[in-house]
Amino acid sequence: MIIVRVKVESSAEAIEALRPALVEMERATLGEAGCRDYVFCREIADPNRLRILEVWDSMDALQTHFATPHMAAFRKAMAGTPPRSMEVEVHELGAQLELPSPS
Repeated sequence: MIIVRVKVESSAEAIEALRPALVEMERATLGEAGCRDYVFCREIADPNRLRILEVWDSMDALQTHFATPHMAAFRKAMAGTPPRSMEVEVHELGAQLELPSPS
């Protein structure tokens, strides 16, 4: 399983302007083969920060995602309101574990 974590620093106004593109990207991506989860979240304590969490079955599924028309449209929308910064982490996970019970 592949996990992608993205932290975007922007402005509240720019994030709001991107809302239609974010909604479309989330909707279309969740319909892709190999996508287990894909969500945009705005931080509660900082409305200028957007988070993206992606969960993919494989690196091949993620690479296929980068070539989709909705990814091209999203990149175009982001170019219109470029973020101040963006941090991206990609992780490969092993076995799923049980959540430990509280003591």
